[in-house]
Amino acid sequence: MTEDPTGWAEVPAPDDEVIETLARAALAALPPQFRAAAAALVLRIVDFAPDEILDAMNIEDAFELTGLYDGIPLTERSVMDQPTQPDTVWLFRRAILDEWVSRGDVGLGDLVANVVVHEVAHHFGWSDDDIASIDRWWE
Repeated sequence: MTEDPTGWAEVPAPDDEVIETLARAALAALPPQFRAAAAALVLRIVDFAPDEILDAMNIEDAFELTGLYDGIPLTERSVMDQPTQPDTVWLFRRAILDEWVSRGDVGLGDLVANVVVHEVAHHFGWSDDDIASIDRWWE
């Protein structure tokens, strides 16, 4: 066995548990007025978006989707709505890790937090354009 001067030879790739821990830290760091509503969301971490999600969004490359909000935004709910499933924030681990490596200029915690906040913003009824107007992350 060769000596590893970097210390990385035995370090495994961040798993679902690491991504979930980073995501929960991002939720806990939300301003108080958003934290309570965001706490009701289910976090779901999987390697890639399921094919049916990719097909519905016309996405061919699973590496293009790092997260997804699945639910009815708070601004669109009615007392007549009967939820069939809990609102969920999906995080796609492999796509997140691929972007993290490709960027090379942000910490994994910052990237996960950005994806989580983006998806939580959809829960609050913000559009992608609304989010982009205050978050220049992707530029």
